[in-house]
Amino acid sequence: MLEVKVDGKVVEELAQEEIRKRLKNAEFDLVLWDKHELTRRTCMSWSTIQKLFFHNPEFPKKKIGGKWYFPAKKTTQFLLEWLEE
Repeated sequence: MLEVKVDGKVVEELAQEEIRKRLKNAEFDLVLWDKHELTRRTCMSWSTIQKLFFHNPEFPKKKIGGKWYFPAKKTTQFLLEWLEE
């Protein structure tokens, strides 16, 4: 029998470091993200985003017409800080 124990804290730290590296290398040519870009960049479903941080008053968002927009740099910064909490 094989038993594997994983330290959740270590896994979380490794994941955060990898996210930081990838965000540094990410293209910031977009000024605004839409809902689809946000879900792609976070690898989260729209319902997960809504459940976890969308309604946070600090989350940068603007609804224009019927569509949500997110400023790319501010949203990236928010996500990094949110992940640290």
